[in-house]
Amino acid sequence: MIKKLQNSDIETSKQIFSVFQLSYAVEAELLKANDFPPLKRPFESFLKSPNDFYGYFEEDELAGVIEIEQTEQLTDINSLVVNPKFFRRGIGRKLIEFTFNKFDSKLFIVETGVKNNPATELYKKLGFKEIKQWDTDFGVRKILFEKRINN
Repeated sequence: MIKKLQNSDIETSKQIFSVFQLSYAVEAELLKANDFPPLKRPFESFLKSPNDFYGYFEEDELAGVIEIEQTEQLTDINSLVVNPKFFRRGIGRKLIEFTFNKFDSKLFIVETGVKNNPATELYKKLGFKEIKQWDTDFGVRKILFEKRINN
């Protein structure tokens, strides 16, 4: 089940923070990144974020989170994280498909590390196209994807 998360609630933000930390620790290993900024994101930034957070629950446990920033021009998937104990169950796919249905947008964007093969393959399968690649200041090569919806 997917539901909107009230990130301004301290307990909810603690759950969000925990899933982000677990998931990004795995991504940092995939990317061979010693200095990985997503792992340094402070708890308070979740609590005070104006973005929308949606959670995927298995039984009563938060298994995955998608963070969305919506503008008039596009829907930006800021983050998509899954608790490693729930990997390979289609949770990331379900959260992205939910986002396509929830947000009436002509353009969706998402970025990840080039070497994050599970994420890049998922985005390609869901119709995202590579737009550009670049090197970050923290030594990770990133990739930007977009998906245009023609209604």
